[in-house]
Parts: sequence; structure tokens; C-alpha cells
Amino acid sequence: MKRSERVENRYDVAILGAGMAGGMLGAVLARNGVKVLLIDAGVHPRFAVGESTIPYTSAMTRIIAERYRVPEIEALASFRGIQDKISPMSGRKQNFGFVYHREGREQNPEEVNQLVVPEWQRTESHLFRQDTDAFLFNLAVRYGAQPLLATRIADIETGDAGVLLRCEKGSEHRAEYLVDCGGFRSPVAEKFHLREEPTRARHHSRSMFTHMVGVTPYDRAPSAAGHKQPSPWHHGTLHHVFDGGWLWVIPFDNHEGALSPLCSVGLTLDERTHPKDGSTPQQEFDAFLARFPQIAEQFTDARTVRPWVSTGRLQYSSSRTVGERYCLTAHAAGFTDALYSRGLTNTVEVVNSLAWRLIEASRDGDWSTERFAYIDRLQQGLYDVHDDLVYSSFVGFGHYDLFNAVLRVWESTSIMPTMTVERAYRRFMDGRDEQVLKDLEQTTTPGLPAPVGEDIKALLVFTRTNCRAVEAGELEPAEAARRIFARVRESEFLPAPFALGDPATRCFEATPELLGQAVEWGRTKAPQHIAQLFG
Repeated sequence: MKRSERVENRYDVAILGAGMAGGMLGAVLARNGVKVLLIDAGVHPRFAVGESTIPYTSAMTRIIAERYRVPEIEALASFRGIQDKISPMSGRKQNFGFVYHREGREQNPEEVNQLVVPEWQRTESHLFRQDTDAFLFNLAVRYGAQPLLATRIADIETGDAGVLLRCEKGSEHRAEYLVDCGGFRSPVAEKFHLREEPTRARHHSRSMFTHMVGVTPYDRAPSAAGHKQPSPWHHGTLHHVFDGGWLWVIPFDNHEGALSPLCSVGLTLDERTHPKDGSTPQQEFDAFLARFPQIAEQFTDARTVRPWVSTGRLQYSSSRTVGERYCLTAHAAGFTDALYSRGLTNTVEVVNSLAWRLIEASRDGDWSTERFAYIDRLQQGLYDVHDDLVYSSFVGFGHYDLFNAVLRVWESTSIMPTMTVERAYRRFMDGRDEQVLKDLEQTTTPGLPAPVGEDIKALLVFTRTNCRAVEAGELEPAEAARRIFARVRESEFLPAPFALGDPATRCFEATPELLGQAVEWGRTKAPQHIAQLFG
């Protein structure tokens, strides 16, 4: 249906879920003249996790703000922007910190890793999600999206004539297209039986999480006294890792002038080796701290301010995420694990690629499944990349040398794609050429942008294969670590000055001097397809 033929009570796009994905997409579409219905079973404000941003997320957020002319969204791309314009209750993220623990043994100060976000460039954030999600929802409404909160969907029909939504309260709503941002309990996935049973995820984990007050910065813990990391642990997202799982500590009170006393805390465990035993989440958390007294040093005076959320196995996936007149996005499409903070990255990646297709469809009336086929390839690719990373990391959790090696692979997937999208952003800002951004989708490895996508995919497959051999008892962890480090060192697409293949380079900080060396390497020694990133 073309714009001139619209029916008054019919929408171009109906969005299920008014969280971060639905709110951002709704704001972008409404700003560009798309008639949007934004439906949610709940109301704002509300608790949510997925609080930690990464440089790739922020780079893509800036692209969305400029590409779709929604300047308010750009505030989400920096710590200062969030503090000043969205939520002073949020925290800073200056680093990714990893502290390795062995049950029954003192923590070894040499078994730590850190990736520092250069403060002279930017600072990432710990999002107080009830504020950021409400901000995006209200922004969408301000630009013209029609809100419909506290509304549950009873049935969905899709076909050539569009979409019909029947609500539990009896109302009906029609749209040309349906985007499901509803998370695990996706109405579209349930209606069309899209969940893979069993999930294809190799990774296994369950989680329990809450917000606390009184959490002591780990920098003050006696066991942290011998650490030599470049950035204080409390200035970033801290991961305590151990055989079978990890614990996140995400403070909101870690900057000058902080208003929030809260800290997000979550314990994630392999449910095969740590099955639920009938304990309450608090009892299970206390029992965990008793096994790891040096982690417990952070929680001597801590107490929860909201009920624990406890899950079964977290992993789920979809056989397809695009069908006739519908699309699943972000956590409606699938979920792996919160490790490495890739959830928000997947959200903005999909919003960026989906929005322009929906805008064009609203103008030319072509809502064909083929038009949105790339979105399925993208989301399936993003899912598999993260599953490879997290699966390999959990195998590595049993052996520090192997985990140290897997982290270098993760750093490769973080640093190089970020350089790619930041370069695209600069080129777009120079000439406002939309094709520059569409070219990001011209990749043989959806979920990993060119020109580094194929290189990174090969490195991920190599890492996963070696970790599977370790898990099967066919390869010693030390040998797998040696092989992965060697592969990283031999990867010509990685800047040599970064020394990611050196086991001793456990803490990586991109100082101006180091970046200068990388630029020189890029101009003089990098392979041709990588040299363009340094132009």
C-alpha cells in the first residue's frame, strides 16, 4: 500500500516491545515519516539488564543518529551524553576487566586481563536501563509513534493483505509489517513455531541477577593489591571468571558526581555442571561466595534492592527471523550469554540495517520477504559469532592459559570491526553518501563487516575447533592455547604493534603512542584490504 492509499487506522509498521530495540526503531521510523504502532505488555519505567556498552555499539549508535536524522539518539553514544541528556543514574565504562579465580587457591595477580577504552577518545557507559529505555520510548512517541502499553497480543495473522493483531482486551490493529522486539517470549516466534528445538547453540549457561547497594570496589579488596592493570577495576565492567562460569559487577556509582548507589550483579553458570538444586537465588549466591572468598570481599556489606531474577538455560535460537510481513529482532530472534556485552551491539546493528528497508517499503509499498532477507542472514551471523566466542570462553574458563588465548580472539572481534564502522561513519559524515553505509552490508560473513569479516570468521572457527577438542578430551588445554596464540600472531589482518598474540600482553591499552604505531603499520606493512582502515 503506497502512502497516498493509507487507511486512517492502519499502520505501516507495528512494533511489539517498547524496550531499547523497539523504542530506538520506533523513533527512527517515526522521524522518517513511517506510521508506527508501538505495543508493549508492560509499562515504563521497568527493570532490565544488558547494561554495558562497547565501542562498536557506540559507533553504530552515532551512525543511526546521523543516518536517520535523529540527533537525540547520539547522546547514547557517549558517557557524557548519557549523563547530561538521558540518565545521570548511569555509570562509566573505562575498561573490560577479567580476574581469573581457582576454587580453593589464592588469586594469582598474573592471571588478570584488561582491555582499556581510551579515555582520551571516549568513555563507554553502564546504562541504567529503566531510564534509557524510557527515553527511547518517549522519543518515539514524540516523533509520532502511537503508543499502546499494558497490552498483550492474543493472536497474529500475516499475509498478502498485511498484519492483523488481536489483543487480549479485544481490540484489533492492522499494519503493513510487524517487527517483534519482544524478547524471549516473542509472540511471533510462538505463533509461527520459529524456535529451534533444540537450540543450535553450543554454549550452555543459566543466570541469576539483581541490583545491589554496598558493593565494595574490587580495587579495595586485599586480593587485588598485587594487580598491575592500567585502569581501576571499578571504572569498568568487571568479570570474575572461574571454571564453569563468571560473575559480572557493573557499577553505576563509579564516577565523580554519581547519583546512583546501585551496582548490577549477575552470576552465570554452566547449568550442566552447576544445576539448580532448589536453593533460592540468594542462597545459591551466598554458597558461591563461600567457595570463592576473594570474590566475596566485594560483597561483605552488599544487599539487594530488588528481587533476584533466576533463569533456566539462557540459550535459544530461531530457524528463521524473517517471514511474510514480519521480522524478529534482537532478543526476540535469539540469545546466547551476556559475556562480552554484545547484546546491545546486536540490537543497534539490526536497527541500522532494518530501518532503511522499512522506510523505503513504506514509500514504495514493497513489503516482500525478499526485501528483508539480509536481516535474517545478519541476525543468524551475529548469533553464531557470539556463540563461538562464549562457547570457547567457557571451555577456557577451566584453564587460564586457554582463556588468555581466547580473549585475544575476542579482542580481535572487538577492535577490528569497530575500526571498520568508525571509518564508515567518518566517510559518511564527509559526503553524506548513503551508499557508504549500505556497503557495510556487502560482506560474505553477515555479522562481521568487510574487510575484516572473513579473517575474523576463520579465526573464530579455528578457536572453536580447538576448544571443542579440549572439551572432548582430545587436546590438552595448553596445546590449544599455544595453537590459538600462534594463529593470532600469524593473522596478518591484526596490527602487529598491538601484540595480541603475545601471552604476556594481558592488559591492552590503546595509548596515542600505540595507535600511532598501528597507523604507521597500516600504511606501510598491512595487507592491502586492511590498509584502507588506516587511510
